[in-house]
Amino acid sequence: MAAVDKYNVESAEILANSALHLPITQAAPIYEQLLTIFPTAAKYWRQYVEAQMGVNNDDATKQIFSRCLLNCLHVPLWRCYIRFIRKVNDRKGVEGQEETRKAFDFMLSYVGADIASGPIWMEYIAFLKSMLAVNTQEETQRMTAVRKAYQKAIVTPTHHIEQLWRDYENFENSVSRQLAKGLLSEYQPKYNSARAVYRELKKYVDEIDWNMLAVPPTDSCKDQMQWVAWKRLLAFEKGNPQRIDSASNKRIIFSYEQCLMYLYHYPDIWYDYATWQAKSGSMDAAVKVFQRALKALPESEMLKYAYAELEESRGALQSAKKLYESLLGDAAETTALAHIQFIRFLRRNEGVEAARKYFLDARKSPSCTYHVYVAYALMAFCLDKDPKVAHNVFEAGLKQFMHEPVYILEYADFLSCLNDDRNIRALFERALSSLPQEESIEIWKRFTQFEKTYGDLASMLKVEQRRKEALSGTIEEGASALETSLLDLISRYSFKDLWPCSSKDLDHLSRQEWLSKNIGKKVDKSALSNGSAMTDKSTSAPSGVPTASLKVLRPDTSQMVIYDPRQHHGTTVPSNTTTAILAAPNLSNPMATVVGAASNPLSNPIVSMVDGVSSKAFDEVLKATPPALSAFLAGLPSIEGPAPNVDIVLSICLQNDYPTVQTKKATSLPSQRTAGPAPSTSDLSGSSKSHPIPSNSSFRPRDRQLGKRKDQDRQEEEESTTVQSQPLQRDAFRIRQMQKARGGSASQTGSVSYGSALSGDLSGSTC
Repeated sequence: MAAVDKYNVESAEILANSALHLPITQAAPIYEQLLTIFPTAAKYWRQYVEAQMGVNNDDATKQIFSRCLLNCLHVPLWRCYIRFIRKVNDRKGVEGQEETRKAFDFMLSYVGADIASGPIWMEYIAFLKSMLAVNTQEETQRMTAVRKAYQKAIVTPTHHIEQLWRDYENFENSVSRQLAKGLLSEYQPKYNSARAVYRELKKYVDEIDWNMLAVPPTDSCKDQMQWVAWKRLLAFEKGNPQRIDSASNKRIIFSYEQCLMYLYHYPDIWYDYATWQAKSGSMDAAVKVFQRALKALPESEMLKYAYAELEESRGALQSAKKLYESLLGDAAETTALAHIQFIRFLRRNEGVEAARKYFLDARKSPSCTYHVYVAYALMAFCLDKDPKVAHNVFEAGLKQFMHEPVYILEYADFLSCLNDDRNIRALFERALSSLPQEESIEIWKRFTQFEKTYGDLASMLKVEQRRKEALSGTIEEGASALETSLLDLISRYSFKDLWPCSSKDLDHLSRQEWLSKNIGKKVDKSALSNGSAMTDKSTSAPSGVPTASLKVLRPDTSQMVIYDPRQHHGTTVPSNTTTAILAAPNLSNPMATVVGAASNPLSNPIVSMVDGVSSKAFDEVLKATPPALSAFLAGLPSIEGPAPNVDIVLSICLQNDYPTVQTKKATSLPSQRTAGPAPSTSDLSGSSKSHPIPSNSSFRPRDRQLGKRKDQDRQEEEESTTVQSQPLQRDAFRIRQMQKARGGSASQTGSVSYGSALSGDLSGSTC
């Protein structure tokens, strides 16, 4: 694999699969290459060792196990190990059985806490039961060993914990029912606790990908989710309610070790592990973790500083010093930070003279930057209380770093602490005379601010004018740099967050400042109206004016559109929905086309159709539209908003005579009333000259108070008259009852068109 792509998981899988079909002599170099890149890949170690076991190469198998077992706490790999041990020792008799038992104990001490270790415990117990016992004493020892193994297994949260408990109950009852009662009652609470922990633990374990290869951190979602899953598992183990003694820390250690199999290149996991060991009182264990971490991540400066800090905190100064010296390393690769931290380490532990001596040597290093001078000068000033040494260091650095504006400002801050205003002015003048115009902006700002704070009025105005003249050609000042601005006055008479004007005044002046700098440019009017000019990135805030006042964002009203309720997320709806619908009318179903057009509540649909499409297309649709629907559409008002007012629509329906279907026996119909102007909101009572509503009528859709029923004769008389002469029914349920009472006569001899159940309108003719 190429060096730049050595952590390519897909390539690694292809190589591993190809090695399966090769002789061991050809496959071994492939496995070695893979395991050099992925040293904690348990599945590759297992594949490698099984290939060696397949050809009975016991020496090579033992060597591979010695390289991988302690760093790969993976149950399938360890089961492969115990299988190899049993195969080697089975032919050795009693001596071989003892070696196998020790191997089981060794394995369980490392992976016995794994949630998947249930089969290992069961195999171990079966092995103990199969051991030969030639006398009573050996039989007693065998039974005791089996009992202890069961008692350890049933308090370990594994997938097979319930089966192990049942097996333990059977075992104790087979030995002695009287003794079993006491032992089972003693271990029942412990078993219940372990089972409860297992149920919680399983939730975290199920989120982990146990086939993941250890690669450096990436921004992929999968890697980040695995990091989160492991952090959650570790947090659970640290707060495990089953932690009742110091021996339970083994579970946390085991979890960290398993985590590092997959997050091998994550420095934060190594640091957390070592820190937890140190806080637990295991300083030696913490040191070993740091040593392993630096082996895994030899280029990590963070871990080196953390390791050195640990060694220094426990008094191992020589070990810490070696770590700092390793950070210094080759002079070409040494960073300025390494020099600074080593100087501080020497100052803390070996005194002022050792730090001064190293600083004199560090000055000659090509990696020495102005940071080293600043750090040592401030150390001498603050810790050693020696301003003279600090001043000399700053002056010495000035000869080399006069071109660094940041160094000039650090020096100025130091002189401010000494109240040396004369040397501060001299420093600014020296720096401004040597720095190019583009790099002197910050120096001018600091110089101007210094004079505003500590200078007299004449010096203040003079430096301000000099700054404008010097920076007149830069973007920072713009074309109007030489002009006097009220912002300059505000800057002079402000202090921290106190201003001699309101925020409204600041916004106004900032806008004017921007306009003056862009007076020669073509400015979009919308940019001025919505404040986008204030966010122009090509100009910076005037000196002394808070940038917050220049970052006020206002909406661009020219881009606003009226809300359309049919518009869903991720769907683009044309601005004129009616036009879009009628552009391709559904001639096979003209009713659907017109109804779809009428569903646009943003404007009068008839007007929209006339304006949006040709009159020919509109006429084709209108011809197929029922007269009642056309009259209804024509009567709809022009409204604003996402939806029409229901009361307005009902009022329009009540005030219009919609045409009905002609019947054979109908002699005459009321003339169709032309659509008038939309009623105002003040005229929504629902009254109509053509259809007067009784005084006791009201808009009550669920009104059930209809009074007493008329007698049968009166009811038959009313049914024989015209429907329009009847009192208006207001209940949909009553209307359906009347239809059933008529027995469908209306449907056979004529037609009935019922109005809205809300209004009670009933129009049409019957025979």
